[in-house]
Amino acid sequence: MKLLRSFATTFLPLLIVAMVAVFFGSAPVGALSIQEGVQAAHGAGQPSQLFGADGVITTVTNVLLFIVGALSVIMIIIGGFRYVLSGGNSTAVTAAKNTILYAIVGLLVAFFAYAIVNWVLGAISPDGSGGWTNV
Repeated sequence: MKLLRSFATTFLPLLIVAMVAVFFGSAPVGALSIQEGVQAAHGAGQPSQLFGADGVITTVTNVLLFIVGALSVIMIIIGGFRYVLSGGNSTAVTAAKNTILYAIVGLLVAFFAYAIVNWVLGAISPDGSGGWTNV
């Protein structure tokens, strides 16, 4: 009963407002299409393509891959310092080995995720190439 009351007070008014907006809201004469609106909001010097060498997806993927790679290398270095400074303490050695292991696993997951995204975007991109550049 409480869930039904919560639904009725939260989502039902939103649904009614959305339905009224869809049914009674009409675009004014001379309104822009969605693509024209996107082009109008597009700033100077910003990438205008989704795919391709200068595309948004390529740029975002390259930046994220760089961040993940840098963090993994930093964690491997931290794990190495922890291993060297463990002083023979078995729990500290285990923790340091786990840090190194998880950093390497994270690096491999990021690499395979990049390869899978590259393959999928290559399959669905308009020119079929995916437009990826080397990182």
